[in-house]
This record gives sequence, structure tokens and C-alpha cells, in this order.
Amino acid sequence: MPENTVAETPTFEAGLEELEKIVRELESGDLPLERSLALFEKGVGLSESCRHQLQDAETKVEVLLKKGRKLEAQPFALDDHDDEREVGA
Repeated sequence: MPENTVAETPTFEAGLEELEKIVRELESGDLPLERSLALFEKGVGLSESCRHQLQDAETKVEVLLKKGRKLEAQPFALDDHDDEREVGA
């Protein structure tokens, strides 16, 4: 039996690119149901993989901040408007 039977996890960038292709294909609307379901299933898997990779990267950044500057790690905020207030002040 070949040793490479397990699919490798794509890089974050490759996973994101593949997700974009899947979305475009699904949005075309010209797919049979079976193909749509297969693409959706693959997209869910890629989404989970990308999410895990982002979580791992966030954890590494937090660890580096704790070690390198002895700062407390803070979770990332997607909609942080504090910077805009400081700049405009």
C-alpha cells in the first residue's frame, strides 16, 4: 500500500484559494445536486482547516508577545474602533 494515502492539509493560502473557487462554482447555480453537495462538504472541511490554522497562528502570536515583551496576550478584535478614536483625538 502506498504511504501517501492520507491527504495533506493545504496551506492557509491554498485552502482559502480553493474555498474561493468552490464558492464561485456553487454560486454559478449550474451544478447537479450531487456535485453541489460534494463541493459544499469539501468547503466545510477547508473552512475548518483554515480556522484551525488561524487559531494556531493567534496562539503563537500570543505566546511570542508574552515571552518577548512580557505583555499579557489579548484576543484579536475584528471591529476595534479604538484606533480610529485615538487618531481623530
